[in-house]
Amino acid sequence: MEFWLDLNEEQQDLREWVHGFAESVIRPAASEWDEREETPWPVLQEAAKIGLYGFEFLVNTWSDTSGLSLPVANEELFWGDGGIGMAISGTSLAVAAIYGSGTPEQLVEWVPQCFGDTGDPKVAAFCSTEPEAGSDVASMRTRAVYDEASGEWVLTGQKAYATNGGIANVHIVTASVDPSLGSRGQAAFVVPPGTKGLAATRKLKKLGLRASHTADVFLDDVRLPGSCLLGGKEALDRRLAKAREGQRRSGQAAMRTFELSRPAVGAQALGIARAAYEYALDYAKTRVQFGRPIIENQAVAFALADMRTEIDAARLLVWRAAWMGRAERPFTAGEGSMSKLKAGEVAVAVTEKAVQILGGAGYLRDHPVERMYRDAKIYTIFEGTSEIQRLVIARAISGVQIR
Repeated sequence: MEFWLDLNEEQQDLREWVHGFAESVIRPAASEWDEREETPWPVLQEAAKIGLYGFEFLVNTWSDTSGLSLPVANEELFWGDGGIGMAISGTSLAVAAIYGSGTPEQLVEWVPQCFGDTGDPKVAAFCSTEPEAGSDVASMRTRAVYDEASGEWVLTGQKAYATNGGIANVHIVTASVDPSLGSRGQAAFVVPPGTKGLAATRKLKKLGLRASHTADVFLDDVRLPGSCLLGGKEALDRRLAKAREGQRRSGQAAMRTFELSRPAVGAQALGIARAAYEYALDYAKTRVQFGRPIIENQAVAFALADMRTEIDAARLLVWRAAWMGRAERPFTAGEGSMSKLKAGEVAVAVTEKAVQILGGAGYLRDHPVERMYRDAKIYTIFEGTSEIQRLVIARAISGVQIR
């Protein structure tokens, strides 16, 4: 069997296409939307017009049998800017939830509504984290109760830090159906546009990714048709029955979504890291101190060498995990978590070092490394903190239920 790391012609074209959009549209707008702390709807519309934002784009990237198209596209998108990149890609987490738990009919019905159309783009939100149930998914308090008389599900609870929360056309909400079963008693639901009882707080003020909307979401007796349960009630009843009998299952609604998305999220962190590294490298070649460019000093040159090495190492882990996920290879050593852990840690370290190389200039908003530094930090926190990733890996390699 042959083995190679070269992207094929189609993947190279994809990378160049997304890179071109990031360079010509996203980067010139990055500082403005970071300052405004608002969803960059004009940029989303431009992305939709060229086919970079929409159902067809995800279908094309996910259909790549190597699994590499999505991380390649994400790296280039976030190379443009983390905040705008998240505004464009945030919808994909909700789509991943539908893809991971829904039926083919639900996929066809709801995914297009997550994106809207080129004339009127929409966004979607995946609502899983709660004020007291972030990494501890099993402690989820949002409840879903089935109303036998009407055939509806009634959702009540609160979600925290939801990307696109409140402004989304479609919300995907995870809820506990049987709290006694912990994470095994949870399910995911589609909350259609205009559903009564769902409300959000004002946009939360964040350290980074400021162009991406984040808010808490409240569910007050939200009534949903039975068809809004992802996967359907028969499948849920079978799953709950097995759980009550003590049978183990491979995951649950929220975790399946995260497992699908971790390599893609790692690629986002890679894009930010690479952008910071490239900027610092260019700066070091032109910044003169003591009569010569600072790149000629070993301290600076070695720092840049380490930055590039770490970025490339992280990319290999991301690509491996993406390929394994697409090929349905089991993550026996927590390879998905490895990719996200490494990429997130690298993004924080590389952007911090980029600021250091620029010195006082790096601390100013005149240079983008300051923004990249702020944007990078979230990648050691969301979709599983670095500590949770290490826990997943440790459990996988040891077979021990480490706490």
